[in-house]
Amino acid sequence: MFLIRDGLQVVHSSVLPDMFKATYQAITKGNPMWNQLSVPSGTLYAWDSKSTYIHEPPYFKSMTMSPPGPHGVKDAYCLLNFGDSITTDHISPAGSIHKDSPAARYLMERGVDRRDFNSYGSRRGNDEVMARGTFANIRLVNKLLGGEVGPKTIHISTGEKLSVFDVAMVISSKLLHILSSPVMLYVLTEKSWEQKYPGLCFNSGLLMVRAIRLKCCD
Repeated sequence: MFLIRDGLQVVHSSVLPDMFKATYQAITKGNPMWNQLSVPSGTLYAWDSKSTYIHEPPYFKSMTMSPPGPHGVKDAYCLLNFGDSITTDHISPAGSIHKDSPAARYLMERGVDRRDFNSYGSRRGNDEVMARGTFANIRLVNKLLGGEVGPKTIHISTGEKLSVFDVAMVISSKLLHILSSPVMLYVLTEKSWEQKYPGLCFNSGLLMVRAIRLKCCD
């Protein structure tokens, strides 16, 4: 019969302090393969415009030391109208990239084969992919579609059914001659059982959303 004391004896004889000391003494030195990687010099990250994994996001490009403050929302289109239980997975899915999605088109235009799409989670460092992946969940329920399930919405002016990203881009391009900041509105009603709403704001901002109406959230 194997006893606890037998297990402790094995641990004490096999797991030695010197093992940890040797590892942690050299932990900041890296390893030969890591140290041989070619890296650019300089104090700022050198963005690679050809990378489909890491892309410079637009969040800080026009930021000033003085916040612009609140402003009114005028002539807004409703992009999406949701019901209960909207989660992070609906807002910013981490799963596979569908072959017919806007994100897939973006990747294929840049020479990425379908077998190399990987997932939204692995490409979170590219805002262009994530903007196209926002609300791309195949189980999304948008009330504007009258019960149809999927990552699409209706262009209010034309009635055309397109992906959420494509409708957002159509609306924002048409509003550019009216407003300096394209404005859209989508509505979330009832309880949305999710606490990770920074993702909601960041990802929606990539779609030029400027107003979010919440009935309640937890």
